[in-house]
Amino acid sequence: MVHLELERGLSAHTLAGYEKDLLQCAAFLQGKGGVGWANVEAGEIRAWLNGLCSGGFAASTQARKLSALRTFAKFLVRERIRPTDFTELIDPPKQRRSLPGTLSLTEVDRLLSAPVGTSPQRLRDRAFLELFYSSGLRVSELCALPLQAIDLEEGFLRVTGGKRNKDRLVPVGAKAVIAIRDYLAAGRPQFVKPHTGSALFLSNRGKPLSRKTVWHWIQAYARRAGIEKPVKPHLLRHSFATHLLANGADLRAIQEMLGHSDISTTEIYTRVDSERLLDTHSQFHPRNRAPSPLKDLKR
Repeated sequence: MVHLELERGLSAHTLAGYEKDLLQCAAFLQGKGGVGWANVEAGEIRAWLNGLCSGGFAASTQARKLSALRTFAKFLVRERIRPTDFTELIDPPKQRRSLPGTLSLTEVDRLLSAPVGTSPQRLRDRAFLELFYSSGLRVSELCALPLQAIDLEEGFLRVTGGKRNKDRLVPVGAKAVIAIRDYLAAGRPQFVKPHTGSALFLSNRGKPLSRKTVWHWIQAYARRAGIEKPVKPHLLRHSFATHLLANGADLRAIQEMLGHSDISTTEIYTRVDSERLLDTHSQFHPRNRAPSPLKDLKR
């Protein structure tokens, strides 16, 4: 894990996931007669993956666990703990990439308008919701964002995050700038405590907002806004990308703003937009609608 943290710069969240996956596999191997990492073969790993499949684990989860094993296997070979990579001949589970959900523009407007009032909490919540949708941040990036990362004069913020922990510049929309200014003037000072650091968004205890807190408030405001679909933090990020693409934004620019290392990850939003166009065409084009039985009777 030290290798992954120092040399590959993986986040604490990713490291915890890798460790959990490796421990799960090790426990399976122990139950199969004490097979260790130095002598495990592809057959045992396939048996483990088959067990995950039988246990109801999604193909995406299986693929993630296999990815952790591949990384570990390469490390064992590099450190000469074993001569060969035991994952080399294992095919990843086939998975159908599901399209990300999105909010409509009307739903976004209702959600962002849900924190009503001028209390410190409402100013904070309105600011983080506006910034979330304006800049397409990951929830972990939003929670970790320091004061010095945002330039309200220029309308940009510098984000350090993602799988490679790289810096990127992300624009901040005008409405988000206004909301953040209001929060910094009359909201954040009310949350500051002697131990408070430089985090932009603070809890009532003066600490950085947690992912769990952000999740809770987004769901609460979604209910208040009358949005029936389940609204998770990542839904705002998906909506950010989908709405940019629908309005003509360049895919490479969206990739850069989202912090995707591979353009194929960003291309999923072209499928979302294509499905939206197909739905619109099917619903409104006169040659795509089934004739009304009543009209047929009148002829």
